[in-house]
Amino acid sequence: MASMRDIKRRRNSIASTQQITKAMKLVSTVKLQKTKARAERSKPYFDKMYETVTSILAKSGTIEHPYLKPQKSTKKAVILITSNRGLAGGYNSNVIKLVTGSDMKREDIILYAVGNKGKEYFARRDYNIAKEYPEVIENPIYSDAKEICEEVLKLYAAGEIGEIHLAYTYFKNTVVHEPKLLKLLPVEVSEEDIEAARSGGALMNYEPKEEEALDVIIPKYVTSILYGALVEAVASENGARMQAMDSATSNADELIDKLTLQFNRARQGSITQELTEIIAGANAIS
Repeated sequence: MASMRDIKRRRNSIASTQQITKAMKLVSTVKLQKTKARAERSKPYFDKMYETVTSILAKSGTIEHPYLKPQKSTKKAVILITSNRGLAGGYNSNVIKLVTGSDMKREDIILYAVGNKGKEYFARRDYNIAKEYPEVIENPIYSDAKEICEEVLKLYAAGEIGEIHLAYTYFKNTVVHEPKLLKLLPVEVSEEDIEAARSGGALMNYEPKEEEALDVIIPKYVTSILYGALVEAVASENGARMQAMDSATSNADELIDKLTLQFNRARQGSITQELTEIIAGANAIS
């Protein structure tokens, strides 16, 4: 059995760690309220953007445009959104598993890493990391998403990559965060959307030209989806960290209670032993 000194030292150490987890939980809670409100405000816009672009493309018929047709290249650009810090439960690992568990071949993946955790994981495994954006995830703004999208869209239009994917964490609510892997390009329109568009009337007409219109619409669509993903990822990160720190604080409480009980038992055993020795000594003298 551990000595009382060892038990007390360990209990004090856990109590000190608990103070840190409590503080981190409070900080994450405050940040979550801000990022949650931001995500909820922006979500209707990005949902409507997706719905509108899907409807436009479904009504467009067969259009020859670089953003709509599959490229010959087997390379796939993956915009990976993780955090710069850990202590957020399975937040980062769940997003990473989306990429490692996909059917994309390792040699075909070109990573654009937003956040250090994803970059560090894939760098250790010699994945192709084209560019990293650690500062973006701290406070994402629309221009950040635009910069990243311009980079990958240029390669896509040139035929150097065949697909663009987005791996991030969808913010459903405070306690539910769902990792998602979305295919951004080439834009895919489901049969249901096409049927719904056809039943709604004539095909879409463009003015002045469909190519010029899509040159504006598709980049804006991709940028908007990415910006929405960045906002939701930040909210998800703070929600995951708040949950992780709350769990750690509760576990520390349980350990402290357990160690306190062990300490009291050890002290009681020590007192009993001392009393026994005193009584035995007194009996020996008499």
